[in-house]
Amino acid sequence: MKKIRVGLIGCGGRQGAHIDAFSHMDDVEIVAVADPVEERRNAAAKKTGAQRVYASHSELYDHESLDTLDALFIAIEPTAHTDTETRAIDLGIPFLVEKPMTLDLNQADEIARRIAEKNLITAVGFQDRYLDLMEMVKDELPRHTKGCLVNGAWIGGIPGVWWWQKHSTCGGQLVEQNIHLADGLRWLFGDPISVYAVSSRGIVRPGIDASPEYDTEDYSVCIYRFQDNVTATLESACYSKTVRPNCGLVIKLDDMIIDYRLRNNLILTTANKTVDIRRGNDQTLDLDRAFIHAVQTGDASGIRSPYADAVKSLKMTFAANESMETGKVVYL
Repeated sequence: MKKIRVGLIGCGGRQGAHIDAFSHMDDVEIVAVADPVEERRNAAAKKTGAQRVYASHSELYDHESLDTLDALFIAIEPTAHTDTETRAIDLGIPFLVEKPMTLDLNQADEIARRIAEKNLITAVGFQDRYLDLMEMVKDELPRHTKGCLVNGAWIGGIPGVWWWQKHSTCGGQLVEQNIHLADGLRWLFGDPISVYAVSSRGIVRPGIDASPEYDTEDYSVCIYRFQDNVTATLESACYSKTVRPNCGLVIKLDDMIIDYRLRNNLILTTANKTVDIRRGNDQTLDLDRAFIHAVQTGDASGIRSPYADAVKSLKMTFAANESMETGKVVYL
């Protein structure tokens, strides 16, 4: 198959995982990079061999087209999504964008509408849908009686990036981090019916434990109801001084407990035995391969997280934020 010419918008953080994945893909060539931070864009250009280097996504779009690019990978902070996606849509360039795609649900809906109009290939960075452990869980569930309790948690500390510590720029921990497990619940059990959530502040001290501008919740607990008598609690916390002491999903079926430990291992426990299965694949590599294959062939069936579907996971977390603010059950 032909080599796919890729442009990168955003060269920090999560984009590094994609750059590493590309090093294992002979059918990908990074030809352009864009980032407002000179050090980051130059480092990415040096590492990838990209010859065209831009100081902004606007500059990239002013000089690139489908004649020079086959696909884009977008990895920028949530509030930086201005016309980043719409200009790609206008040019007809397929793109993979990291989550959360925006903090504006109206913008997300409009982008999804325009993607559908163009029938454009897209993907969102919910890489855990490609994880072999999550595939095993999805395959296992139909073998058991419907209905279960699920306990999910993403417990950790405060990420160092400035925008994460402000609710207005990250959306809160559920939106920015734990959306991965929220999306995992959707992938396993379908769209939720309702959510009730509570949150608290006061453990993390702004200006002492975190930036003076820190104002996101220290922790939250959500109760999601799904079809088929499934109820899931989802905990998020960023006050812990340890590193991810408890991240994953515990699914309590009638005859088995499935303990998925985030991107690490899966423990299946029945009355007679316990099986511990280690992760066997690189989920980001498989996400990127699925997207690149779709661009090469025009067949997007291997993409498990297209933009329109990812919007539903974003709305799932925003509904929980609404419940935290109002103290009421929110129906989806």
